[in-house]
Amino acid sequence: MKLSDYYHTTDNGSFSFTRENGSQFAKCIAGDFNPLHDVQAKKFCIPGDLLFALSLAKLGVSKNMQFSFKGMIAQDVLLNFECTDEENIAVVDQDKKEYLSINCSGEKSSDIALATSLAKSYVEFSGLTFPHILVPLMAKKNAMINPARPLVIYQSMSINLNTLDFTDSTLEIEDVRLDVEGKRGSACLKFNFRDDQQRIVGKGEKIMTLSGLREFNEETMQQLVIEYDQRKQALKKNFFL
Repeated sequence: MKLSDYYHTTDNGSFSFTRENGSQFAKCIAGDFNPLHDVQAKKFCIPGDLLFALSLAKLGVSKNMQFSFKGMIAQDVLLNFECTDEENIAVVDQDKKEYLSINCSGEKSSDIALATSLAKSYVEFSGLTFPHILVPLMAKKNAMINPARPLVIYQSMSINLNTLDFTDSTLEIEDVRLDVEGKRGSACLKFNFRDDQQRIVGKGEKIMTLSGLREFNEETMQQLVIEYDQRKQALKKNFFL
């Protein structure tokens, strides 16, 4: 994963993303084919996973990190990391609008290999969220997203590492949960990081918000999954030619 291919910097240290950056990262690195990340999407946004990966590369890895997403990033918005203090950092634009808040604590490492490994293992897992994880959760709760306008928003994620003394890592699911209240839902995915000797070296949690929920319909959901897979295969042909 060559992260420098997916963002641009200015002479004063600001950074930005094009639609092509965001779309290529989502599809080629994360395996995420959410329509929000299509180049031609009317309501386009940069993948949260791309901002997460860049944050680790630029800020280093702390044993405890909390990422809270505040808003969707559009193309070509100039951004900066703004440090309130050693533990609190925000990603803001030139008008000081905040898109991401980061809280860091504990021992810190600037090892780029560690940052890359963590980002890669997390991003690859994140792209499996739909349909592999969310569909069984929705069926269990008798609730599903609007098939005409599926909306799943990345809310937050956290990492709690036992050690920083590892390089290669993989990610495994520990627990998943979906809480439903009316037309909104909150999905919580808990996971473990394992090193190359299969030892658990840390834990994490991802929270997403689901909107426009309605009663689960097996036939409708299966059709949505089929259409998603067909779309994914068609787009993969374009990106990997």
